[in-house]
Amino acid sequence: MIQAEARIPRSDMIRCVLCADAPCNQACGKLAPAGLLRSVWFHNEQGAALSLPADNPCLTCEAPCERACVRPGEVPIRDLVNRLYYQVKPECETPQPENEDRLKCDLCGIPLENPFLLSSSVVASTYDMCARAFEAGWAGVCFKTICTLDIHEASPRFSAITGDNGGIIGFKNIEQLSDHSVAENMEIFRRLKEKYPTKFILASIMGQNEAEWGELARLCQENGADAVELNFSCPNMAEGGLGSDIGQVPELVERFTAAAKRACTIPVLAKLTPNVATMSPAAEAALRGGADGIAAINTIKSVVDINPHTYVSAPAVHGHSAVGGYSGNAVKPIALRFIAELGQNPALAGMHISAMGGVENWLDALEFILLGGGSIQVTTAVMQYGYRIIDDLKAGLNLYLAEKGFSSVKEAMGLGLDALSSTTDTLERDTVIFPRFDRDRCMGCGRCVISCMDGGHQAIRLDENRHPVLNGKKCVGCHLCLLVCPQRAITRGSKRISHTK
Repeated sequence: MIQAEARIPRSDMIRCVLCADAPCNQACGKLAPAGLLRSVWFHNEQGAALSLPADNPCLTCEAPCERACVRPGEVPIRDLVNRLYYQVKPECETPQPENEDRLKCDLCGIPLENPFLLSSSVVASTYDMCARAFEAGWAGVCFKTICTLDIHEASPRFSAITGDNGGIIGFKNIEQLSDHSVAENMEIFRRLKEKYPTKFILASIMGQNEAEWGELARLCQENGADAVELNFSCPNMAEGGLGSDIGQVPELVERFTAAAKRACTIPVLAKLTPNVATMSPAAEAALRGGADGIAAINTIKSVVDINPHTYVSAPAVHGHSAVGGYSGNAVKPIALRFIAELGQNPALAGMHISAMGGVENWLDALEFILLGGGSIQVTTAVMQYGYRIIDDLKAGLNLYLAEKGFSSVKEAMGLGLDALSSTTDTLERDTVIFPRFDRDRCMGCGRCVISCMDGGHQAIRLDENRHPVLNGKKCVGCHLCLLVCPQRAITRGSKRISHTK
């Protein structure tokens, strides 16, 4: 079984809240069910199954874990563990890798123990936070953007679009840069590098002029940073020609990149804004300025949740709000589009791409790698779930690489670029792939009928037993029915026919 093929969908454990110091662990004396559930949530169910002991302790257990749960009786822990034993484990064809050597890579020639870094944000803003992330297994951090500005944050400064289980789908922030002084941040770098010499420190900086960009880059290098990331993209620092205002003007990107390169000898990455039609002009300008790599994407300018009573969008600060940066899993398709653009641009060949934008699990990370990402940065998922997600990021990706026969994650980089076109004009249009209905899984809800009738081509009806029936003469193979089915009872059919008008 390939690791990407899920056998236990998230919906089956939707009431689990992924607790801190989980009571289910405390109640169970033989397994650590919280870790197993977390692996299922982060699409690493095969890794969870392979970690199980030979004998199943749940067979004769009265499930005290379920009674100890903060939602007693609402999370079917015993059933989920049994499914790992009897559905997932028998299909595991590849043993759990003995080490993480396949994950080793580099950022502009500097070794990384794995491709995963914290991105520049609150999750990497103090010595203690970075140290705990290193101890958890993150290869490095991109430290929260260093500047000479006097930063005073608004309160509140976060808002979110949530899903059915309360989890964050899209996240808005109006947070700015590091509120520590430059000297304080340099002290943090020195301490981190002294205690964690093999961990990667990527220093995010933002200057107000050429001299300041250069001075900050020089200081970061002198105090232990392995590389510098130039923040040309923060949507919350646009006033006065900072942040994303720079990233939208290639001439400024080139000028300030050159200023940083003149002042240091460590690698320099330009972090670019997605608030543009195309990213290549700014990326090519960064290359002309001497950049060694590109970091993308930063957050997308956004407005969310306008209150119908106060008429103020979130987060509301004393009756006012502002356009802010949008992140989280909702922005991943947009981020992938920009990473693909950079990966397919021949002018940027050889440049390191540090990719980010909605990564929550190893599959998300893999998508960026397949489109050319050489390292992966994460923030919003850490804000929601904590540094502990690195366990399943590493384990899931490592097992996938082993299953595919890759000796290094670098072998997977860019493999998805050749099959991707920037336009639909190149796609084959002479065949139709019919949907296939699994009647054993189908519960007869008729959602496929509704969607096909009102959003498709009126090709599905329910028979007297509430089974879906396809009209092949009307079906165009759009697969809307497959997407809306709550039971996942519709799959791609094997039958193809020539498309005729």
